Amino acid sequence: MRKLYGYFRSSAAYRVRIALNLKGLKYEHASINLKPGVSEHQSDDYKAMNPQGRVPYFVDGDMGLSQSPAILEYLEEAYDSVPLLPADKEGRARVRQIASLIGCDIHPLNNLSVLMRIKGQLGADEEAANLWYHHWIIEGFTALEKMLSESEQTGKFCFGDTPTLADVYLIPQIWNARRFNTPLEAFPTLTRIEAACNELKAFIDAAPENQPDTPK
Repeated sequence: MRKLYGYFRSSAAYRVRIALNLKGLKYEHASINLKPGVSEHQSDDYKAMNPQGRVPYFVDGDMGLSQSPAILEYLEEAYDSVPLLPADKEGRARVRQIASLIGCDIHPLNNLSVLMRIKGQLGADEEAANLWYHHWIIEGFTALEKMLSESEQTGKFCFGDTPTLADVYLIPQIWNARRFNTPLEAFPTLTRIEAACNELKAFIDAAPENQPDTPK
């Protein structure tokens, strides 16, 4: 039995939901509420399973994994009938490059724990925290827009005309950018790809607003 511990607004968990859906894999959803003051991810029970106390955490039979890149690579190797990486090594490297730009350079600087530390320890108010958020989104998206708009490898999606891990990383980051009212007019290629992805059931079903733990 596959089980995904996550939170509706976690972009890392969102990535894994998209990948599971694209591969047609059924799983059980287990909500871990990250809301400050609730903080289920810091509970003794959760940390006994996942010492880092973050989401997502994925269980497949007797195996448990944290960290979305590791989970996504596992899914790619264990369930390869619907690949999310291209067949050729150059294509795989290109997709991993796009995913890494988002997962390593944009997302970590805007994670909930970072924003809370900026506000709590450094005394930033909401406006200052939002300026921090917007800066790193815009800087990363500017590079990504140029990378994709100037490449012949870009198709309907980030790489060609079939969703890949690059799209799995992109869509949650755009969702977060919109949540924080980041201006996206300068990124027509990214928002075009976003629209194409969000026409697919796998992406629609994975969206934060469609999760069992989304506040009603």
